[in-house]
Amino acid sequence: MTTRPLASVSLDLDNLWAYLKTHGDAEWERMPSFLPTAAPRLLELFGEHGVTGTVFAVGADVEREDGAKAVAAFAAEGHEVANHSYRHEPWLHRYSRTELEAELARTEEAIVAAGAPRPVGFRGPGFSVSPTLVEVLADRGYTYDASTLPTWIGPLARAFHNRTAPPGDARRDELFGGFSRVLAPNSAYRWRTGSGADRADLVELPVTTMPLLRVPIHGAYVLQLHQISPRLARCYFATALRLCRALGVSPSLLVHPTDVLGAAEAPGMAFFPGMGVPTARKVALLSWMLTTVRASFTVVGTGEHVTRAGPPRRERDVRELGRGT
Repeated sequence: MTTRPLASVSLDLDNLWAYLKTHGDAEWERMPSFLPTAAPRLLELFGEHGVTGTVFAVGADVEREDGAKAVAAFAAEGHEVANHSYRHEPWLHRYSRTELEAELARTEEAIVAAGAPRPVGFRGPGFSVSPTLVEVLADRGYTYDASTLPTWIGPLARAFHNRTAPPGDARRDELFGGFSRVLAPNSAYRWRTGSGADRADLVELPVTTMPLLRVPIHGAYVLQLHQISPRLARCYFATALRLCRALGVSPSLLVHPTDVLGAAEAPGMAFFPGMGVPTARKVALLSWMLTTVRASFTVVGTGEHVTRAGPPRRERDVRELGRGT
């Protein structure tokens, strides 16, 4: 029997307040949450498809009752819980070493307190990553990072996001990185930090983009196409998976709570891609996407993806990682 290639599915458990904060909406300070609606829906959907993935949790949520309950529920079903920062600020690449250590430590403590093991994986909000972050992760014993999105579309996504945002916050000018990200690897590799006895390696598992074209294939982008044409959206995603198989790319796919929430369930997020698609159609599309990837790949979480794949042959010196790239 032929062994099917490997794929992974992860969920960034971003909350309503985090989206509003990035967009510059002062309403975020009330810390509005859609986790009580989104988390059970996603947990049920994963269960229906037999998907045991990875949940990247935000510390500020996990310290609260709704976030802790969501993390405990996912952990109880066997999903890995990983670190998605404490404050969910996409300008994480601007942080000092001390600030990064505090972000990681506080989120680690919240995750453990919620009943999940101490995390060994990390993803920066908004795909934010820096040399200092990689070094801090390696020093704290993390085995992998999943903060890169190798695509040229960052500046276009930033313009789409910022067109309705209040002006004046320079930090949003760096959201989602620049065109140079298209040059980053689309498969797992090792970050090399230090040398000799001080050397430490950290596996980078990028969020996969469509091979060759390097365009994103995670939920928000597929949903945006779905608003134009459901058939086009499905063809787009299916083509990406076929290219992954043909070119030997083990896809790491990303899901967000907004992939199963309608506009009324995420107030204030009309600016976000795909929010014009009704809830039932969103759930149906994500269900189809999970069915499609499971038909051709063995699907696991990001941590297990890294473990099963073994040490990557390709490596990259952390000094090559410029600020925000």
